[in-house]
Amino acid sequence: MRITSMLSAALLTLGLAAAPAAADSSPSPSASSDDSAPTSAGTSFRTATEFEQGQEATASASTGDYLYWSFPADAGQRPTVKATVKLPDSHAAQTWQIDVYDGLRRRQACQYGAQTHTAAAGSATVELACVLRTVRAWSEPWSDDPLPGTYYLRLTTVNLTTADLGQPVDASVRVDSKDIGGSAAVDGSLAKPLVPGIAVTSESASDSEAGDGDSAKSAVLSSIEPDDGWASGWWSDRWVWTAIGGVLAALAGVGGYALTRGSGRPRQMPPGA
Repeated sequence: MRITSMLSAALLTLGLAAAPAAADSSPSPSASSDDSAPTSAGTSFRTATEFEQGQEATASASTGDYLYWSFPADAGQRPTVKATVKLPDSHAAQTWQIDVYDGLRRRQACQYGAQTHTAAAGSATVELACVLRTVRAWSEPWSDDPLPGTYYLRLTTVNLTTADLGQPVDASVRVDSKDIGGSAAVDGSLAKPLVPGIAVTSESASDSEAGDGDSAKSAVLSSIEPDDGWASGWWSDRWVWTAIGGVLAALAGVGGYALTRGSGRPRQMPPGA
């Protein structure tokens, strides 16, 4: 009975511990589109228009323009970038492409998705997609792994004919992320996310505390961050499975002891022995 009671308690503990892990591995909720979504795009990295994940940013432009947006991505997220371009009624074949760069302006490769797509002549729209690798909390300096911080999205045409140059188009972009959980966790974290101007901002804040009148926010080049702050992915299901492993090891030790110790009564020697 004692072993049965311990097993029942252990199963209840495992069920309670696995609940946060299941919640952590589910896709992150997406913010619904609202009036705060931007309706324009930048023309360079420095003028990139910021938008939150889950929002649908739109812009009106001309074929041949370079359109830039930026969005935040935190550790443990796997962003999926989608873009839709409404083409003019009459046009030749056009090839559109989206490129994603991190806070250091390193181009990030897509795991899969139609990053480049050619629209046939007369097509009404063209759709593009890019699923990035999972954002890591830390990596080696020589690595090009995606790290927490600001990400840039660039949308443009390639191999454009002269006749189509300057024709009006409407573009919309959206980014959603899936929380990967403990399978992507690493033992380390960045001191600061890769947000343009954050190092200068930290220095300005220190100067302000020392009596300098400069504003600490004047150097920020990107103001958007995740809803629950940077490095929000410090919790992962690795903690849960580590606890589960410890509980199972303890149960195995208790069960082995209970099976091998015997009845606990000393053996009686036969008379005359």
